[in-house]
Amino acid sequence: MRDHPAVVWLALAALTALAQPFVPGATWLMVHLVLLGALTHSAMVWSTHFTQALLKTPTDLDDRRQQNHRLALLALGTTLVLVGVPSSVWMLTLVGASLVAAAVTWHGIQLWRRLRRALPGRFRITIRYYLGAAAMLVAGAALGATLARGWDDQLRARLLLAHSLVMLLGWLGLTVTGTLLTLWPTVLRTKMDVRAEALARQALPALVVAVVLTGTAAALGQRLVVAAGLLAYAAGLAWWGRALVRPARTAPPKGFTTWSIAAALIWFAVVIAMVLVIVLTRRSWTTLADGYDTVAVAAAVGFGAQILSGALSYLVPTVIGGGPIAVRAGQAVFDTYAVLRLVLVNGGLVICLLPVPPPVRIAVSALVFIGLVSYLALLLHAIGSMLVLRKARDIGGAEPFSAADAAARVAAHKQRRVWSTDQFVAGIAVLALVTSVAGAVGRAGIGTGEVAPPSLAAGVAATGDTTTVRVEARDMRFSPSRITMPAGNRLVIDVVNVDPTSPHDLTFSSGAHTPRLMLNRTATLDVGVVGASAQAWCSVLGHRQLGMVLDVVVTGRSAAAEARPSGGASAPSKAPIRLGQMPPAGFRPVGARLPALTPERVHHVTLTITEVDLEVAPGVHQLRWAYNGQVPGPTLHGQLGDTFVVTLVNRASMGHSIDFHAGDLAPDVVMRTIPPGASLTYTFVAHRAGAWLYHCSTMPMSAHIAAGQFGAVVIEPEDLAPAADSYVLVQSEAYVDGDGTGTPKEVDAAAVAADQPDAVSFNGIANQYDAAPLVARVGGRVRIWVVDAGPNHATSFHVVGSQFDTVWSEGAYLLRGGRGPLDPAGTHSGGAQALALQPGQGGFVELSPREPGHYPFVSHVMVDAERGAHGILEVTP
Repeated sequence: MRDHPAVVWLALAALTALAQPFVPGATWLMVHLVLLGALTHSAMVWSTHFTQALLKTPTDLDDRRQQNHRLALLALGTTLVLVGVPSSVWMLTLVGASLVAAAVTWHGIQLWRRLRRALPGRFRITIRYYLGAAAMLVAGAALGATLARGWDDQLRARLLLAHSLVMLLGWLGLTVTGTLLTLWPTVLRTKMDVRAEALARQALPALVVAVVLTGTAAALGQRLVVAAGLLAYAAGLAWWGRALVRPARTAPPKGFTTWSIAAALIWFAVVIAMVLVIVLTRRSWTTLADGYDTVAVAAAVGFGAQILSGALSYLVPTVIGGGPIAVRAGQAVFDTYAVLRLVLVNGGLVICLLPVPPPVRIAVSALVFIGLVSYLALLLHAIGSMLVLRKARDIGGAEPFSAADAAARVAAHKQRRVWSTDQFVAGIAVLALVTSVAGAVGRAGIGTGEVAPPSLAAGVAATGDTTTVRVEARDMRFSPSRITMPAGNRLVIDVVNVDPTSPHDLTFSSGAHTPRLMLNRTATLDVGVVGASAQAWCSVLGHRQLGMVLDVVVTGRSAAAEARPSGGASAPSKAPIRLGQMPPAGFRPVGARLPALTPERVHHVTLTITEVDLEVAPGVHQLRWAYNGQVPGPTLHGQLGDTFVVTLVNRASMGHSIDFHAGDLAPDVVMRTIPPGASLTYTFVAHRAGAWLYHCSTMPMSAHIAAGQFGAVVIEPEDLAPAADSYVLVQSEAYVDGDGTGTPKEVDAAAVAADQPDAVSFNGIANQYDAAPLVARVGGRVRIWVVDAGPNHATSFHVVGSQFDTVWSEGAYLLRGGRGPLDPAGTHSGGAQALALQPGQGGFVELSPREPGHYPFVSHVMVDAERGAHGILEVTP
């Protein structure tokens, strides 16, 4: 079967979704596996099939061998695109896009030849839809290849919108609308609307013009024209869609095939509306691209996967044949738990697109995944059942059942009720249960209830009255920030989070608290009877220190009895963490070698923010906020003039951001804080050499950096000679809440504010390079790049027992080959003993060890060396 490649693409998309946390750019890959892989392959196969069926042209005009060659060309091009874009090999992407365009162009030419050779007949308009779609794919492939080349954020956003609209509305949209003209009444087993052909003929010019208008306007940056084009397309779609209404009224959708197609069409309309809202509401082209993954997922899962599964569930049994019993048997397989599967897929997708906490999105995504993957299992089962029945018929020369039995089976299938209220209720219940449990686990509740809190009555008699206040969380403040109430009243607070960048909660010292709330979520906190003044705050790390506190002031009670609100509790005393112990067997240090330069001049990087349990010293753990699950984040290495296209994905439980010192861009957009589940693209060109820091710039910045959100960018000066060994060391401090044993806790924000670090380290783990030394050879040139991430302490980098003959700091040589800038003639040779850096600075040193041995390297701020900023350079003969 020629639909096998489509099944393979869908299976690969399912595996990508399953491995999403471990696959960079997984969302892009999954979307293109579905839309470019599975759906494009099926569009070529079935548009050829429908063209032949409608036009009745000779089969030798475009035989099966030619069709297979086109499909092979398409598969090869698709594979190259799917490899080239994630690996940032643009030539691979360009070749792949060209092959895809060539395959579809060849396909379009063959359709045109069939149309010219056919006798006049009905529904020739369908083939014209296919021809328009083929032309759109060629344009969309060109836009996609151009997009992959790498551009600034504004142009990239425009090309992204143009490419996605031309491919979705043009290539896929026109193919689907042309096919459903005849397929929809066929699957409903009813007569076609007599107006269908005329409506399709009238709608086609409007749809084509609308796609050209939106794609061109998007590429040129005309947002209002894009919006007008989308509205024109929606109008054309509505005009065409009237042909679907009458058949649906005559024979309402019944069974998986028709429900899946109907759901896909609804999602198609939803996607158009989503894009229209984004175009009209985003402040700039750069912000328009942020979160566009949401639209892509809705298009791939809601529209693409469901239109494909619905169509194949009818077409595959029909094409395999084997008689009515075989066809009915195959279609019956697809109806297995159809209601439950559709509820999980569509209801789960709705939940995933809402601003829910990451744990909820991950858990519900698993249900959507199960609903989609079950279709692949049913497809294989249906194909097997139909082939067995067809074989039995072929061997026996007739149906493997008696005529009466066959008639009874067909009649039973027609009368069978696929709808199941029990399955519908079960699907809703499963979604609700998983959402609730995941929300509770993630401390980011979606409901509004809360358990009864401990009493704040402080011995006062209850008055029987209730004080109810609405409090909004915004801009690191509560509004109002002060509540005045009579002593003895019951206090009920409706807390609303209107901060688009971060979740917030409200916590009292008594233990009463709300869940953590995402944007526009509300929780009602019944504090109970209040008899003394108290204070509440947001417990998200660092927010209290930024002033996110709420004072509750009680009146009608003497000052002596009053519990005055305080500005913040002092940090409790704690046992010091254990430093200096040897790591356990199997300890793996953080790699310190500088990544090798690659020939690419455009670097595509995905940095995913997560909360992970990591060591800050051997045996001492902390819940760290990390880029790509590591501290420091990945080191980016490039040359002057290189372009870095960085996609930041926030999969943590609070708002985060990123600041690249290597870029020189206005921070308003690219360094903004994004909420959980969101993403942004930060594109910069390396105009100047340096050892640059990147870090989270969300306030309180000190806490976010101390929690592990930092990394290095190395841009080499033009005349840099090769070195035998090159290392990168990023110094930072760790502030541990507790002693670092047991359940890992977040960074101690109070200790950060007080500048009381528990450990200082190179590359995130104190003393790690004592246990796993860096290596070099006698006489070999060793280059060590050093970046001070802080957030608070400077460094004075020193290698014990050696001297530096080259020191490069903040973009300039202080010493080069033993000659300083004030000694250009080299009348005497000088050396350096330390590289001094303040937080946020970087540079490198070079040395050539004269004899073997173990050379400690330290921060010569000795107290920090004793806190773990220490390692060994092991030099061998």
